[in-house]
Amino acid sequence: MAEVRAGATPSGFALWQLGFRPFYLLASVLAALSIALWTAQYEGWLTSSYLPGPVWHAHEMLYGFTLAVITGFLFTAVRNWTERSTPTGGWLMAIAALWVAGRILILTPFAWLSAIANAAFPLAVAIGIGIPLFRSHNRRNYVFVALLAVIALSELYVHLSQLLTWRVPAWVGIQVALDLVLVVMTIMGGRVIPMFTTNAIPEAKSRRNAGVERTAVSAVLALALLDAVQVKGAPLVAVLVLAALSHVVRWSLWAPHKTFRTPLVWVLHAAYVWIPIHFLLRAGSELQLVAPPLAVHALTVGAIGGLTIGMMTRTAKGHTGRPLTTDAGDVACYSLVLAAAVVRVFGPLLLPTLYAGCVLTSAALWSAGFGLYAVRYWSPLTRPRIDGRPG
Repeated sequence: MAEVRAGATPSGFALWQLGFRPFYLLASVLAALSIALWTAQYEGWLTSSYLPGPVWHAHEMLYGFTLAVITGFLFTAVRNWTERSTPTGGWLMAIAALWVAGRILILTPFAWLSAIANAAFPLAVAIGIGIPLFRSHNRRNYVFVALLAVIALSELYVHLSQLLTWRVPAWVGIQVALDLVLVVMTIMGGRVIPMFTTNAIPEAKSRRNAGVERTAVSAVLALALLDAVQVKGAPLVAVLVLAALSHVVRWSLWAPHKTFRTPLVWVLHAAYVWIPIHFLLRAGSELQLVAPPLAVHALTVGAIGGLTIGMMTRTAKGHTGRPLTTDAGDVACYSLVLAAAVVRVFGPLLLPTLYAGCVLTSAALWSAGFGLYAVRYWSPLTRPRIDGRPG
């Protein structure tokens, strides 16, 4: 194993040595740029692709940004879980190129090529993690292969609903995929947030309760099933309320109030609480008390945005050999993204006449947060580990 002199700056190009490196960088750049493009569409300055403007926006945030972060996380985590290689080098480069092709093709008239490239990407990721999982008989995590396969189907559905003018709208595919991402966040959040809390703050005594865990996960799975078969009304509201209550109890057991002095931990807690907020707002929208976009953005901007920026900084530090500590720049990234969620969700609730201003302000905060991450983490993500270890 190579040794690095104390104080020496590592040289060389390491972008393709492990999955989190290219995909965290690509995700952060897309998060900043695509929201800027969406803002221009929202203001009427740009026309959309063959997907209608709001569908394109949802598609890119879900199948582009979110799936890229999940890919980077899984390629890195599966290597640790199985002690076997996940895609690196040319294989990783090819998968990243497929992701980039999807982002470009969706802006062109080549709709069928766009559909194929975008649906193929999660399948390529499933193969990338499936090989080491199956070879190591890591059955506990086979679920992620299945989830990626279903995400690929939902992705294909979104495109075909436009290309074949199906009577069922593209939003059904978007909602199913959102539910699947919610399942991933529920499973992984339950694994890592209490663990990270205990490791960083032993006195917090973060706990997990088996009954609460089963209820929280089961409620999300039930929600995904109801959305898949388009069940509305009282059954959906009941599941949403149960999900909200179980996730609030779950979150409180993790001792979020003990994390205020540890930004690398509190950002995960601050992001996770947006999940029960999403459930409550969605129940309110089902009862026609709250506008549906507020519930959606509690999940996408608050939970997904907050958890991704928190995990992207943590992984980039830990897997490049850097200390798991934060600086003012990291806290600024967290604050900008979480502020974007507050403005996007609660701004229209409190100031409905300023809805458009809240949307634009939230977009600017989001783009600034992820743009700052891309600039600050370009060097750590593209250069070798400072401790000389591979990865």
